[in-house]
Amino acid sequence: MTHTFIDTSGPSAGSPPVRLHVVQAGPIDGPLIILLHGFPEFWYGWRKQIDALAEAGFRVWAPDQRGYNISDKPTGIAAYSLDSLVADVIGLIDAAGRHNAILVGHDWGAAVAWWTAVSFPERVERLVVLNVPHPIVMKRYASRNIGQMLRSWYIGFFQLPWLPEAVVRLGNWAFLTQTLRRSSRRGIFSDTDLKHYTAAWSQPGAAKAMINWYRASLQKPPARQPTIRVTVPTLLIWGVRDQFLKREMAQLSIDLCDNGRVEFIENATHWVQHEEAKRVNELIMGKKEEREEGGEGQKGGEE
Repeated sequence: MTHTFIDTSGPSAGSPPVRLHVVQAGPIDGPLIILLHGFPEFWYGWRKQIDALAEAGFRVWAPDQRGYNISDKPTGIAAYSLDSLVADVIGLIDAAGRHNAILVGHDWGAAVAWWTAVSFPERVERLVVLNVPHPIVMKRYASRNIGQMLRSWYIGFFQLPWLPEAVVRLGNWAFLTQTLRRSSRRGIFSDTDLKHYTAAWSQPGAAKAMINWYRASLQKPPARQPTIRVTVPTLLIWGVRDQFLKREMAQLSIDLCDNGRVEFIENATHWVQHEEAKRVNELIMGKKEEREEGGEGQKGGEE
């Protein structure tokens, strides 16, 4: 496992580059798989996947997405638009010298992965998303379902200026640490884990940047695409005991996929990759014969 920094360009010509911290593992010429974390995690949220995937022959890249941990934290809400986040993913694929990659995303990282597949299907070999619906499903369902509105209360709270940043910092980040522990299986997030998380959250500008993802989701919607359908092979992994998102959105999301399926994991919560790591790893890897076939964009490697 190595740590490096990679510069990516923005969604349009003239956009300033963003430097992302990326953890890399596995053979350089292996199929490229990019692991996209969610809120409030960072690359460490994939610690139970990185080595297993690398040992299976994948070239693994796990970035701190923009605004998180030691990656760049651009100023302004617009810098965290979904289009900008997608541009970072495309920049990573380009930096790896590949035409496409397998994208795996959890939480906010899943939203980015979904939208990358919608916007640039030719750059995505296969899509694996964990416990977040297709962004259009989320938008439509949350606006009509009272139960989901209540579960998503924090999205509205995060639209307020300065107050959310102050609240999450109180009591040595108690809001975030308690959120992780209360919404997950007992013992999943250890004291040592939380020390790593609080160190990442304490990076200068991180709290505001992380919350700006939520602000941008409402204030800076992505550009309209010709279709919202996902044409690449898609697997949605869903921990049924998710306290934040209703499971009905899982099938609604798969209904927007040309070649998709959902795998429900009954005893898992929103933090499914932590709680059921072995099962999630197997699902990400897919069938051996599918891996051996590979894809055009998986030939070659980093220079």
